[in-house]
Amino acid sequence: DWHPNLTPLPFTLVGIALGIFLGFRNNESYDRWWEGRKLWGSLVNTTRSFARQSLTLVGPRAGGDESEQVAALRRELVLRIVAFTHALRLSLRDVSDISELGRFLPADEVERLKGETNRPYAITQGTAERLRAAYDRGWIHEVHLPVLEGSMTALTEIQGACERIKSTPIPFSYTTLIHRITAGYCYALPFGLVDSVGILTPAVCVIVAYAFFGLDVVGDELEMPFGMDPNDLPLDAISRTIEVNLRQRVGDRDLPPPLQPVDEILS
Repeated sequence: DWHPNLTPLPFTLVGIALGIFLGFRNNESYDRWWEGRKLWGSLVNTTRSFARQSLTLVGPRAGGDESEQVAALRRELVLRIVAFTHALRLSLRDVSDISELGRFLPADEVERLKGETNRPYAITQGTAERLRAAYDRGWIHEVHLPVLEGSMTALTEIQGACERIKSTPIPFSYTTLIHRITAGYCYALPFGLVDSVGILTPAVCVIVAYAFFGLDVVGDELEMPFGMDPNDLPLDAISRTIEVNLRQRVGDRDLPPPLQPVDEILS
């Protein structure tokens, strides 16, 4: 009886090329994931720097009785940076509910933010306006204002870089081609192995298919690092760390606990 079969040579050649393409795509996906992680690491450092600068470089005028007002402004500035962090996380994950920002911002500002298309940027704009008002009142020395503005600019650059990763996926045509070649290769593979491995053909094909489809899925998982899949960046945990660190600096005691992994996954 006739049965279709092919020599292993075409599958060897195609398999090598497919492995190279999958490796290239996974490297690109991992680079995006790792760049996102570095950006959020920079966010941790920049928020800490801005909080420190707000608490040390903002002060009352000599001889003025403004210590309570300045203390309130310092606290407000620090909490606004916490709000920025949470707003950036929600924006990158396309979450429209911003009610949690009410813990850090006035209710009227949270309501206004609902109409904003870029909420993290709107928060930094409000923070900058408060810095300018403090400068006009003499609470920030002219030498210190560029330092605070530098931290604000760094926050904007981090936000912009994260938005670039989110809005620029790996070209769809490239991803689709990889999916189709992988599926076609694994479907035809038994015809090239049956004469060589006989009854072990199903087992060998399962192993090869698992390897290729697994590599394909890894690339998909890492391509968009800001989502909520198990392999995405733990933005909730990083945001919680920033919140706890900064709120401690302004004397808060009712702090939320650090997030812990659930089933070995940190969200």
